[in-house]
Amino acid sequence: MAKSKTQNYTVEEKLVALYNLQSIDSGIEQLTVLRGELPVEVKDLEDEMEGHTTRIDKITGEIKDLEFSIMDRNDKIVTSKSSIKKYTTQQKNVRNNREFESLSKEIEYQELETQLAEKNIREFKTKIEFKNEQIQKTKMKIQDRTLDLQQKKAELNNIIEETRKDEEKLAKRQIKAEGVIDDRLLTAYKRLRNNLFNKLAVVKVDRDACGGCFAKVPPQRQLDIGNRKKIIICEHCGRILVDSEIGE
Repeated sequence: MAKSKTQNYTVEEKLVALYNLQSIDSGIEQLTVLRGELPVEVKDLEDEMEGHTTRIDKITGEIKDLEFSIMDRNDKIVTSKSSIKKYTTQQKNVRNNREFESLSKEIEYQELETQLAEKNIREFKTKIEFKNEQIQKTKMKIQDRTLDLQQKKAELNNIIEETRKDEEKLAKRQIKAEGVIDDRLLTAYKRLRNNLFNKLAVVKVDRDACGGCFAKVPPQRQLDIGNRKKIIICEHCGRILVDSEIGE
């Protein structure tokens, strides 16, 4: 079976790579902190703008539906008035009162239909007016938020540009350090970092104690750590321990 590239490295080299990787990852994290809440604020503003745009599209669709309804009611008015005219003409040629009354009821019904349609049109126009006001208010919000978004994006881009070179250097060093560490150890390191509040997964033994949780490290374990022959973790916090002399 072929050996993986990381099998060519000693435990000491892997420990040094882990310590360096911790330093590199902390450096990347510090650059991220410089951006503060700006990425979140930019994302929130973009989501808000998208929400406003969606709202305008929805209201615009509702206005079109109302305008279609107005056209429909106008058609009904035209039809009703035409029917009233026809029935009025027919009344002049009726043969008895029953026919006259029947036509009168038809005329009355069509007049009611006309009145209802006109009432609907007024209501629809009022709704359209209200919805147009909603659109204008939403557009004003978009205008205000656009200025905020442009400002926040400019601030964020300036910070990103200022830290770009440092990030690129750290990213290259990160890849180099990770190449020394085998997959299982690297996965354990990353999982440990994600579970720790301060993200320090690799710490030095300082003053006979773990540099992460400050629990005492027995002398024999300190000797083992100093020999750099195996990966040793803190019995209390699970961090990877290295000696105080280790470095890049």
